[in-house]
Amino acid sequence: MYKSTNKELVYPELSYKLVGLLFDVYNSLGSGHKEKYYCNAIDKALVDASIKFEKELFIPLYYKDKKVGQYFIDFLVENKIVLEIKIGDRFPKRNIDQIFSYLKVSNLKLGILANFTSDGIKFKRILNLNS
Repeated sequence: MYKSTNKELVYPELSYKLVGLLFDVYNSLGSGHKEKYYCNAIDKALVDASIKFEKELFIPLYYKDKKVGQYFIDFLVENKIVLEIKIGDRFPKRNIDQIFSYLKVSNLKLGILANFTSDGIKFKRILNLNS
């Protein structure tokens, strides 16, 4: 089960820093760029802020000790938060489900889905209530 909410804040200090960095990247670059360019800028912003992260991380999926697939995570921040970057004004259910799958397979509590839009940054916090 997953929940997208602002009521239960998991890792509030780190998630506030992340969201602030996302706004800084958007304010500097503006709208209309490819996802990979935003990811490159976020990479630099995280390095500059001395926040530990892994970028473009593969997470394997196992069934009965056999690898049956793998997931590709944009950023894993401080081994706590999955950060997924998208372009567009909406949060399709498939993107929310995608992050929830990442959280389940990695047994993490919090994912942030960040959309770079023509009007700025929009983001959702996705909680894994089963971790």
